Amino acid sequence: MIPDVARRYGVEESLVHAVVAAESNYNAHAVSHAGAVGLMQVMPATAADYGVSSADALFDPETNLRTGTRHLKRLLNKYKNDYGRVIMAYNAGEGVVDRTNSQVTYLETLNYTEAVINNYRRQGGTAPTQTALKQVRALRGVRNPGQARRLMKKYLDPSLLSLKVKPTLDVRLLNPALHDVGPESRPMFELDARASR
Repeated sequence: MIPDVARRYGVEESLVHAVVAAESNYNAHAVSHAGAVGLMQVMPATAADYGVSSADALFDPETNLRTGTRHLKRLLNKYKNDYGRVIMAYNAGEGVVDRTNSQVTYLETLNYTEAVINNYRRQGGTAPTQTALKQVRALRGVRNPGQARRLMKKYLDPSLLSLKVKPTLDVRLLNPALHDVGPESRPMFELDARASR
């Protein structure tokens, strides 16, 4: 089925094979912990964008291949055939790739991208991928605390952070209805300086 579906949507057969091998190892019944389904581990929400409204339908190999390949084709068009970005976006999502300007440092995505590119080459893929491999290896080096802090400051929504706090009042007074209001009142919580280092 892969050659027919790849030809139908104008995606290199080698790329489809590489993604299927990395995603499910050709297991049409595979389900990820995140809920991705089938040969190409398509998320039901992504499948809905392509008219597949039932997660059960994704267990059908042909439906799954068509949906995943159409998604690959859309990513190839969006990222102008930059295979590194396409593969990262297939794994981590377009939002992450766009938000980080393709500087995705998720270890899972870096491993995935490298595995797909290597498999793509073994399958006879001919698109230039050397730059993408160099980028993946460079991003592995970025995975250090200083760089992580800079990336967090630049790209992370502060509302997603969890902070260690300690109550400043008696536990009984942590009920807002019992808390005094006014200039003399104390804050209900404050940052625990020892825990945030």
